[in-house]
Amino acid sequence: MEIVSFRTPGLGDQSHLLVHEGRGVLVDPQRDVDRFLRVVAERDVELRFVLETHLHNDYVSGAEQAALRTGAELVLPAAAAAAYRHTPAFHLEDLAGGRGLVVRPIHTPGHTPEHTSYLVLADGEPAALFSGGSLLVASAGRPDLLGPERARTLARLQYGSLRRLAALPPRTGLFPTHGEGSFCTSSGAGRHTSTIGAELTGNPLLALAVGGTDAAEPGAPTDAAGPGSSMDAAGPGSSMDAGDAAEAFADALLAEPMPIPAFYRHMGRANTLGVPPMPSPRVPELTATAVHAAARVVDVRPRRAQAQGALPGSVGIEPGDDFGSWAGWLLPYRTPIVLVAERDQDVTEEVVQLARIGMDTVCGVVRDLGPAATQTFTLVDLPAFLRHLALPGAQVLDVRMPAERKAARLDGAVERFLPDLVTEGVPEALDQDRPVLVACGSGRRASIAATLLAGEGHRPVVLTGAGIPDVITARTAHQAA
Repeated sequence: MEIVSFRTPGLGDQSHLLVHEGRGVLVDPQRDVDRFLRVVAERDVELRFVLETHLHNDYVSGAEQAALRTGAELVLPAAAAAAYRHTPAFHLEDLAGGRGLVVRPIHTPGHTPEHTSYLVLADGEPAALFSGGSLLVASAGRPDLLGPERARTLARLQYGSLRRLAALPPRTGLFPTHGEGSFCTSSGAGRHTSTIGAELTGNPLLALAVGGTDAAEPGAPTDAAGPGSSMDAAGPGSSMDAGDAAEAFADALLAEPMPIPAFYRHMGRANTLGVPPMPSPRVPELTATAVHAAARVVDVRPRRAQAQGALPGSVGIEPGDDFGSWAGWLLPYRTPIVLVAERDQDVTEEVVQLARIGMDTVCGVVRDLGPAATQTFTLVDLPAFLRHLALPGAQVLDVRMPAERKAARLDGAVERFLPDLVTEGVPEALDQDRPVLVACGSGRRASIAATLLAGEGHRPVVLTGAGIPDVITARTAHQAA
């Protein structure tokens, strides 16, 4: 058996291809399915199943298109009730793939109500668990993405789901979809796959779920998680009141909620109704004067080029693994988009990242701005930033996440997380008549924020190559000297 994992770092996700005796199972493929199907063809694999663990909140699924293109059987959780043809997966009702390959659905609600994990058995032995957004490496899937009203109920369900999976044999491989870098997970571990046994000793949330009650012994015989085994009854035991244990787990899971990207609210509907195939990554060339007034301009040039001159009102987002996530978070969904790039800059990756989250509205790319490039900001290194900070009347904007600010706070800084500059506006405390010193953790988010500020008439001075923690350390060292 071979398992090939496909990482998508910007979304913090991975899809998986399991191959056994020439037959394959593709799990949670993203919309750009060519990269998966290319490996299927290279290995001469007969794709038997395409599995979806849940209706994803963070990207548009490619499962339907992968199944249509290969003739594989598309399997979704029964409770997903997607609007396109598929095989519904019911709890512990096996799906036979032939040649000793069996897929066993396990209902694991918590990340979403319909969430289903899949245990793959090879020749009768548990070989791999595809846990989607349920049990993750050193973590668990977030229960609050469907709204705060349902978060506690889903957190309690996640408690039972983790206990259910903990009863699998310790050697069972764990292959989650969400991981470090994903806003669907409650924390990160720096690892992307694991085993049930490793998680029992190294996952604090799993330890909390199984530690307060009489969970089934992980190594105990489970009849390969068949009906009537501890997999069916791995709910709370009697050493602690079941409700109290679930509530304590929910308290821990919901203790420090992270922000939810704006585009997430559109993904569930898209994945329920179905989406068309991936659009072409090729976009036409436009002149700066041909940009439609209704279009949003996204400048994908390096930040130094953006600082020297950009189109007024444009949002500057440098290329990177997380380009699509930031664009989806900061731009109105389904708004026409025009990219600005350097003359020889390939924008294929940026178009693909946008399409992964259903933003198929890129209508062109501008490569020559001419005299229209009037929006500017200033980039400085740490020593120059500290000199600006020491001037009378200096004002600082910290655009990091709340959790980052909690760990290291700069006295006197105005605090507003980058996406909140769009939803809440630029803080009124910032004076347009004075430069605004903008910082984050490294300079990436600060440079994006600078373009938003410049579009509102401010004069941003961006700390690049360093962040707020570096400023705090340098100020502390100076005061101690």
